[in-house]
Amino acid sequence: MHLETDVLVIGAGGAGMYAALEAARAGAQVILADRSLIGRGGATVMAQMTVAAALGEQTPDSWEFHLADTLAAGRGLCDERLSAMLCREGPARIREMDAWKVGWARHDGHITQIHAPGHDRARCVYVDVLSTGPAVSRTLRTQLNLASGIRRIGDLAIVDIVLRDGQACGAVAVHLSTGQIVTLAAKSVVIATGGLTRLYRRNSASFNMGGDGYALALRAGAQLIDMEFVQFFPIGHLAPRLVGMDPIMWDPFRYKLGGKLLNGEMREFEDDYASADARNDGTYVLTRDRATYAISKEVEAGRGSPAGGAYLSFQHVPESELRRSFGPVIDKLAANGIDLTRQLVEVAPIAHYHMGGIRVDEDMLSTIPGLYACGEAIGGANGANRLSGNAITEAFVFGARAGQTAAAHALANASHWSDEAAATTVGMLRAADKRDTPNLSVAVTDLQALMADKVGPFRTDEKLREALVEIDRMSSELGATPPSTGESFDPLLIDWLDLRNMLQVAKAVATPALARTESRGAHQREDHPGLEEAWTLNQIITLDGADIALERSAPLSQKAHA
Repeated sequence: MHLETDVLVIGAGGAGMYAALEAARAGAQVILADRSLIGRGGATVMAQMTVAAALGEQTPDSWEFHLADTLAAGRGLCDERLSAMLCREGPARIREMDAWKVGWARHDGHITQIHAPGHDRARCVYVDVLSTGPAVSRTLRTQLNLASGIRRIGDLAIVDIVLRDGQACGAVAVHLSTGQIVTLAAKSVVIATGGLTRLYRRNSASFNMGGDGYALALRAGAQLIDMEFVQFFPIGHLAPRLVGMDPIMWDPFRYKLGGKLLNGEMREFEDDYASADARNDGTYVLTRDRATYAISKEVEAGRGSPAGGAYLSFQHVPESELRRSFGPVIDKLAANGIDLTRQLVEVAPIAHYHMGGIRVDEDMLSTIPGLYACGEAIGGANGANRLSGNAITEAFVFGARAGQTAAAHALANASHWSDEAAATTVGMLRAADKRDTPNLSVAVTDLQALMADKVGPFRTDEKLREALVEIDRMSSELGATPPSTGESFDPLLIDWLDLRNMLQVAKAVATPALARTESRGAHQREDHPGLEEAWTLNQIITLDGADIALERSAPLSQKAHA
């Protein structure tokens, strides 16, 4: 099947939906494609926390104050042009969502803003403690239903970006349920596929967050930036089974009610790892990075909980206080069979977000003409560590900007599509054959374990080198031609395509992680424990054949933010 459009948006989370809406507003015809149901996959729909924007509804605020906090969190590596755009344009996007009746919480007629870690004042909005992400996704889906000029196609896995004369001109895809090869001609292509947290054994995002967009961009010749910076959340839910709730939901509980971390011996261990100036007023002791370190070390020492983490206890908190602070959450936990007054939960560090991604300019344009990106698929705005609450804001802001600029490019240019340019990828898919192959689902699981153990929150030269050797071995074993079951729905082909992308992205994370011999933000080297001023550099990745080419450059800054 062959389809044609002005703008192809790949990925239908918050950023992708916003990009499609803005492109259609500008008069472009849009195809919004996702391997999941439209608006049901990715990270946005799973988020249950807050959204940062300097609205000043309850406390005087300015986007420049928000920017200062964002830059501080980024540890010197932010592209200040992008960071400034995020903070400057965030309020307008929040108010637009408000006009679309997303349902931001209100107090005395003003949008409620609360204080999140890393911010200098109350700045973060929310719908409620359980439903911010789902409400945002539902609102954007409603706007898609009202818009004209947007064709939505789910169940479509993009295999490669198609280039002609060095310019993006469309893509080749597989319709997952039928196995049909689909070519898509587009004057502009927007990658909005989210992050890479599926690379890790424990993660907080949906199944399709395997770094597909990074791999698509790399193979198209685009640059990636800051790929070594993977953010781990220290107390992701581990056990007992929790359905329909965000695995990172325990953070506000811990901060507000003083959840106690216990090891497998039922001993509190936070004080063992706290710095001398750590806060200890009965609420919490350890920051996120130190909590991640503490839990990891307790598990390594054989003092972990049965599922391989630590216990989080609220048994010291009266039920009345639990209900006063988190009533609806307590009810939902009860539906999962969890009673915090009687039970411990198990938590562990969990891959949560990726600061790196496709290198773009202020128009969200990559280094390849016609190829744009937005949301978590881009790098640069957050530097070495993302400020709490910025994730959904950047989906709104960067998604809108990508849609606007991609539409302008598409409406000003003719199609560059040619069947010949797509022939290599189409030929690869047609060559898929029935053959004996190692269990690719097991290989995905093995890669996730490798990344967790060797390229996880705390890294060493030895671990990273071992990871790269194993990634190369797995890549060689995977081969260049996909296997096939011969059926319309072909899980073997899907696993091969997934593993192809995941291995490429895993190498793109491990390579700069090995090169960066310091600890900064989310990149922590146990063998290089200090931040080094000489490493105030971004690492830029391109693909050189099958190898990763690495270069370094000083961060781009914008001193005049107007």
